[in-house]
Amino acid sequence: MATETTISRPAPFVEDLGKDLATQAVALTGTPIVSGGIGSLSQGAGETAEGYKLRQDAARAFDVRKQNLAGLAPQVAGQDALQQQAQGLAQSGVGSYQPFLQGAQASTGPQAYQQFMSPYQSQVMETSLAEFDRNSQMQQQRISDSAVASGAFGGGREGVAQAEYMRGSDMNRAQLQAGLLQSGFQNAQAGAQQNFQNQQGLAQLLPGLQGTDISRLGSLGALNQAQTQAGFDATREANRAAAFQPQEQLQNYGNLVTGIMGGMQGSGTATTNVPNPTPLQTALGAGTTLAGIYSAIAKPGGITQIG
Repeated sequence: MATETTISRPAPFVEDLGKDLATQAVALTGTPIVSGGIGSLSQGAGETAEGYKLRQDAARAFDVRKQNLAGLAPQVAGQDALQQQAQGLAQSGVGSYQPFLQGAQASTGPQAYQQFMSPYQSQVMETSLAEFDRNSQMQQQRISDSAVASGAFGGGREGVAQAEYMRGSDMNRAQLQAGLLQSGFQNAQAGAQQNFQNQQGLAQLLPGLQGTDISRLGSLGALNQAQTQAGFDATREANRAAAFQPQEQLQNYGNLVTGIMGGMQGSGTATTNVPNPTPLQTALGAGTTLAGIYSAIAKPGGITQIG
């Protein structure tokens, strides 16, 4: 049995593209990938001089690619004026309530009522007592006038009346003075108690205010963190683009070659087994050959001699 082999090949320029692509792919697999320039490298423990040189060459190429791709590097927009103003206002408002807490705390304690005493307390007392004394003197004068009218002036009845009146008047004066003092003290105590309750309210309000500060600062911190992270991401993306540019270029090149080869006839090798002729086929073939020779001899102008 005979074997027949048919080889189909693409156009020569397509073969050249494929060979070039394969050569670049093989070479690229031996090139280390770096994500920093030559200044970021140091020879690792156990690293061979040859391996370190390969990384240095790759780092130099990385620096060149970063310079070439500088116009395509991602950028991060900074905070605008409104964001900066909002952040400044938020920071200036943090802790602004502290002086009020300090003022409330300073007005507490056993002697706190003193600062709530009316500044006109003594004047009120002096005026009230002076008016009481004036009325008392007028009443004494009326007793004397009554004694004169009745002819008992300077007598025992006038003295008893004057003494009885003075005893009641002094008691009333003392009660008036005590009432004024007690009223002032009670008012001051009420003021101190109200201030203490106000302080309690501020103390209960303080955690909420602190929570507001924490939330506000946390939001600003998250904004700044996101801004910083965006910068990190942009730097990483720029480094990634520079580091993997050869692979991406080779991939694009491979896609281009594949597209070109897709429009060409496929290459390959086809093998066909041809069966050997049978004795009958051999005899028929020989007879056909002899008949052809005989026909050529018989025709004019044909072959006239065999041998």
